[in-house]
Amino acid sequence: MKKHIVCILALIFCYLSNAQNSNQKTFEISKNLDNYSSILHIIDQLYVDSVNYTSLVQGSINYMLSELDPYTVYIPESKEEELKLMTSGEYGGIGALIMQRGKEVIISEPYEGMPAQTADLRCGDVLLEIDGKSLEGKNTSEVSNLLKGVPGTQLDLTIRRPGEKKNLKKTIVRKKIQLHPVPYFGVVDDNIGFIQLSEFTDKATIEFRQALDSLVKKNNISSLIIDLRNNGGGLINEACKIASLFVPKNTEIVSTKGKDDDQNFSYKTTLDPVYGTMPLVILTNGSSASASEILAGAFQDLDRATIIGTKTFGKGLVQSVRELPGKGFLKFTIARYYTPSGRCVQAINYNNSSKNSSDSSKNVFYTKSGRMVLGGGGITPDSIVSAPQKDINVSFHLYSQMLIFDFATNYARKHRQIAPIDVFSITEQDFKEFIAFVKEKNFTYKPECEETINVLKEYAKMEGYEALIADEIKSISDKLKPNIEKEMEENKADIIDFINFEIIKRYYFQKGTIQYNLRNDKCVEKAIEVLKQEKQP
Repeated sequence: MKKHIVCILALIFCYLSNAQNSNQKTFEISKNLDNYSSILHIIDQLYVDSVNYTSLVQGSINYMLSELDPYTVYIPESKEEELKLMTSGEYGGIGALIMQRGKEVIISEPYEGMPAQTADLRCGDVLLEIDGKSLEGKNTSEVSNLLKGVPGTQLDLTIRRPGEKKNLKKTIVRKKIQLHPVPYFGVVDDNIGFIQLSEFTDKATIEFRQALDSLVKKNNISSLIIDLRNNGGGLINEACKIASLFVPKNTEIVSTKGKDDDQNFSYKTTLDPVYGTMPLVILTNGSSASASEILAGAFQDLDRATIIGTKTFGKGLVQSVRELPGKGFLKFTIARYYTPSGRCVQAINYNNSSKNSSDSSKNVFYTKSGRMVLGGGGITPDSIVSAPQKDINVSFHLYSQMLIFDFATNYARKHRQIAPIDVFSITEQDFKEFIAFVKEKNFTYKPECEETINVLKEYAKMEGYEALIADEIKSISDKLKPNIEKEMEENKADIIDFINFEIIKRYYFQKGTIQYNLRNDKCVEKAIEVLKQEKQP
């Protein structure tokens, strides 16, 4: 009897304690909101200058949310289209990437089959006017907003094209632009398919399934590489639907846990697999995040695929979007997600700014077959393969100063067509012409280490060593002066690679550049090796 009384008293104490904490929290919120409202009214009545209240309030909201995590953000009504783009990959526009070049905005890449490309807009075209309004002084964001609009509406565009004496006028009808979550698929080796999945929008499963079915029926593939590198994630449901193609029905792919019980949910496959026995490899890197980590982590835990590449980003937080009464939206974190073995891959605990997540960090977990995997800090691949890093040599500076871009633009004007992607490369004569082109532009650059020398000189001057080390500094500085032609010959392979990429983009668009990069892809080479070994008896 005494035990029952003790238990009842304990429950009453917990209830009263929780009620007290709840009342205290409500009081604190109410007090701070009263202060905020009072400050705003005082500013309105007595502040010396006029105030942009929308900017002031939105700024305070943004600062408040920045104290939580990078994924909890306020989206004003004016950016509703951007919100739709995040989930659907759709917008109304002309279908082209643009970029800033000095004070001008230029076309950097038209999308194949979209209005910009069908209207013959090309890489390097300078945008001058839209519907008679000058674009002088406008940045890429402002120009992008003018190019976007309701599908079916028309715009008149004035451009300046390199090599043309007169400005060109183009009339373009905007279209619903669908950014394809599967930008490329193909065969990379005998009976081995390859699908690049760039994002998990609401069309991801449809396009992925169409690509896979096509590879099986037309190319008779028997194994598959799924490329999730640089895939920043998207919709959890889409990751689970894609998983359904490969694992048994009712298999848990991911679970979520939040403050509210409604956010505690287990996502399971709902269909029988179509390709339940197909050998798989998934490619990841440091920019594979969120839904990419769900799919890669689940397939690793279930021993369903070999993961190759580098550790993923480590975003294990789930967001929801809620429309606000005064218009606009709040995108906020509601839960953490967990792989089937119980791992949370969140790398940073924003609650205490720790570098590692306090939830399952450094804990050991086990896959379906008993293999050991670690929680926290992203998904570690089964086989680590890092992409070769290009040195910051003369090729980097040629690319960043857009000389390679301009050369490729001129090349495309002179050549109606080029060889197929798998064999195309510029000739020795083309490279000589590029060297002449660079000389004509009086190209030069400052080595990155020159800044370090300048800092050393400043400190030497401050500390009285300037005269003592002057000769050595001069000797080093002289050695750092670029010998452009010599460096271009020494780094010829890197320069040709950059030029090939830019030229191929002008003829074969995004698909072409992806296919070109596969020619020397170490991760794909390793994936092919693994899949071939799995075929052996």
